[in-house]
Amino acid sequence: MLTHGVGKLAKLFEGGTIKFANPIGIGPEASLILVVFAEFFCSIFLIFGIATRISAIPLIITMLVAGFISHAGDPFAVKEKAFLFFVIYVFIAITGAGKYSIDNFIYKKAITNKDLY
Repeated sequence: MLTHGVGKLAKLFEGGTIKFANPIGIGPEASLILVVFAEFFCSIFLIFGIATRISAIPLIITMLVAGFISHAGDPFAVKEKAFLFFVIYVFIAITGAGKYSIDNFIYKKAITNKDLY
């Protein structure tokens, strides 16, 4: 998802009039900002395992909007990618971060410090 977010981040900083879809009626600028937050920043958080479950939520919402609203009139072959990403992000939100994530490191450190008291 990060590769999709990089292009949208560049579009956000281009300046001038923002031409972006407005699928939920909040304006093209706000829609682009929310999508950049989800696709760029939340993807980075997932890559490093920072706030994994919370970071998956904006991505889940973005994929639902993409699949059901932005591509509503498209054939399923076009929607399929958004739905596959949706399933992956739901799985990540349920299972949480892995063994080599920053979340795991922080959690282990918190448990270790708690045992000292």
